[in-house]
Amino acid sequence: MADKTKKIDAVDAKIIKILQTNSRTTASDIAESIGRSVPAVSERLRKLENAGIIDRYTVILDNAKLGKEIMALMLVALGSPDAENNNHFRQLVQDEPDVLECFSITGEYDYQLKIITSSTESLEQLLSRIKSASGGVKTSTAVVLSTVKLGFPIELP
Repeated sequence: MADKTKKIDAVDAKIIKILQTNSRTTASDIAESIGRSVPAVSERLRKLENAGIIDRYTVILDNAKLGKEIMALMLVALGSPDAENNNHFRQLVQDEPDVLECFSITGEYDYQLKIITSSTESLEQLLSRIKSASGGVKTSTAVVLSTVKLGFPIELP
């Protein structure tokens, strides 16, 4: 079985660390920071993107300033975990804009959802839609009171 991981060197790691701090950093600024030419940095970025190591560039929003003040973590256990029910649930999650993340997990529950929504009323409506999903579901929901740590960078060698 072939190893699908790509080894990155120290220069790639420096580039990635800079972009994890601010994905809008220009190749010119990166080149200046790490002592390389702009074409060399641009080529490394292209290779990191083509290898899938850099999946995308994005922006992190302040949810509360956009009226999305409720964050909740929801555990979901499907009543009938057959393929059709599983696909139906996955499509429901894909169609819900307030579900930011959905993880298939081990243990008593099948999925964990990260939800950011505008109010307890909208959270209750979402919960109702999820509970009415085919096959019946068991849920456990925790409302997040505060964020202790929110980090996106992956530690590199």
